[in-house]
Amino acid sequence: MDPAIVSLICILGLFILMMIGVPIAYSLGFTAIVTALIFYGPSTLYKAGISPFSTLFNLGWTPLPLFVLLGSIIAESGMGKDLFRAAANWLSRLRGGMVVAGVVGEAMLAATLGTSAAAIVVVGKVAVPEFEKQGYDRGFSLGALLAGGVLGPLIPPSATMIIYAVLTNVSLGQLFIAGIIPGILLVAFLAVPAVVLCYMRPHLAPKTYSVPWKERFTSLKGIWGVTLVMICILGSIYFGIATPTETAGVGSFLVLILGVTVYGLRWKGLRDALMDAATVNALILFIVIGASFFTYVMASTNVAESLLTLVQSESISRWQVIVVINLILLFLGCIIDPITITLLTIPIFVPLITSLGFDPIWFGVVFLVNTQIGLITPPMGTDLFAVKTIFNIPTIDIIRGVIPFLLFEILFLAVIVAFPQISLWLPSMMLK
Repeated sequence: MDPAIVSLICILGLFILMMIGVPIAYSLGFTAIVTALIFYGPSTLYKAGISPFSTLFNLGWTPLPLFVLLGSIIAESGMGKDLFRAAANWLSRLRGGMVVAGVVGEAMLAATLGTSAAAIVVVGKVAVPEFEKQGYDRGFSLGALLAGGVLGPLIPPSATMIIYAVLTNVSLGQLFIAGIIPGILLVAFLAVPAVVLCYMRPHLAPKTYSVPWKERFTSLKGIWGVTLVMICILGSIYFGIATPTETAGVGSFLVLILGVTVYGLRWKGLRDALMDAATVNALILFIVIGASFFTYVMASTNVAESLLTLVQSESISRWQVIVVINLILLFLGCIIDPITITLLTIPIFVPLITSLGFDPIWFGVVFLVNTQIGLITPPMGTDLFAVKTIFNIPTIDIIRGVIPFLLFEILFLAVIVAFPQISLWLPSMMLK
């Protein structure tokens, strides 16, 4: 049978199972096995049997459970409270400053939590009561926090970065460092609409308040722990002192010590952190196993080679290919989580973009931003509905609030696509 038909049947089967509510890991594995049995025969069961071992027996996965544990300990320790309050104190005289403080808090937590949902929830639980106390519009302020969740996987470390590095065999350290400048730039892109809209529409943020300078400086004492961990992780990788795996281990140990000695973390909190880390890691690895066999079946149909042949035969410019890929990723991000998108598309897209002369490190940053934008894009963004449920806000209000920030994030995506050096400058300066 035509390989293109096999790949289309495989993709269609996946989407049907997902739409009827079958968990993504089972959808991937079941679709791949059934498709392979029908078109390639029983011999494919051997590959399905050894797939979990061959996929996970890779030292590249080692940083993943450690960084997930690190983020879980931070979430349980309450370090996010101090980050938000310190930022809010310093931005208190700026209209819309508390919204910007929420985004800054997410940016700092992103360097340790690594996921959008975790950064939104940890900061949101502290920030939302303060927003209401100061009279901020609920949809607007939550829309800003929702958009700021994009920083979670962009500022290293992040689970999606680790998976991308394993699948593409690029340097995880370089990929981590590549996200730093885009992450800082994205904070600025989100701060602009927050401040401008608050001045244009005073009802969005009707109150400002003054915080004494002594209190501002005192609040900085509460953020030294997260700052230390962030500097240790990124500095060690940048200067070639330690590998990402080593920094993950040391970082987890540091936040455990800080959590117990400074933030009052006790056995119950540690137990919850361990349970959460184990659950998240298990979910990710089940998806990895299912997706590995799915991509094996897809690869057998030579999809990547067919796409490259199509591009060359039609004389499509390489930048047109990038635009099409970004549009596909934006659509997929609305209905599938970034980790699954990574496992499904990277084996197809990265060979294509590298054959066209693009840097896979740069594409990794573009990919991360793109898939995260999909999570907050109406009408199906999964983070959007998570925020709606957790903070009990009407759908129309959260959509109206996130739209201005979403437009700026799409503009930001266009900027990092057009100027690759934003992502590549720091990695090029790393000590090997």
